[in-house]
Amino acid sequence: MEQPEGFSAPGQENKVCKLVKSLYGLKQAPKQWHEKFDNAMKECGFKINECDKCVYVKDTENDYVILCLYVDDMLIIGSNEKIIKSTRDMLNLRFDMKDMGLADVILGIKISRTSNGLTLDQSHYVDKILEKFSKDDTSLARTPIDTSQHLSKNRGEAVSQLEYSRVIGSLMYLMSCTRPNIAYAVSKLSRYTSNPKT
Repeated sequence: MEQPEGFSAPGQENKVCKLVKSLYGLKQAPKQWHEKFDNAMKECGFKINECDKCVYVKDTENDYVILCLYVDDMLIIGSNEKIIKSTRDMLNLRFDMKDMGLADVILGIKISRTSNGLTLDQSHYVDKILEKFSKDDTSLARTPIDTSQHLSKNRGEAVSQLEYSRVIGSLMYLMSCTRPNIAYAVSKLSRYTSNPKT
């Protein structure tokens, strides 16, 4: 590192400032944030989920709390209001944060509370996909794929490759979150993203 031109201190040309705090925009900022958050959670008795490193769980004898982290947004789920409040208070002491209240949509997934518990759906996301890509064809189908139509590899020029890839990507997100019933159809159609035909 060198002192910037025009800002060199006479007699101290070899001295530079050392950055002691990560800043937004620096390559290492996300890593620093995750390390700091991870250490804070472990100090408070949370265990990291080995399948998803952004999910933290804390079990006590009678209660549990699950914290899901996505970049700098988090969702706290617990067995009762008391353990959720204590988790929020602990986070407020360590981080500058804002409580957004009860979650109704997170990562495009709508959370509805019913007498039977919670339901997750992406109906608004489906409507957005249909509006963006359907071109006036919003008819219902009993099955997610027409089994009578056989697909084959395109030997000619690709047709609307970028749009086709966007549709498949949107359907993959829908499939992986709340609609596993379309997995076969999406799998079958995604085989043709490199060179789609009409």
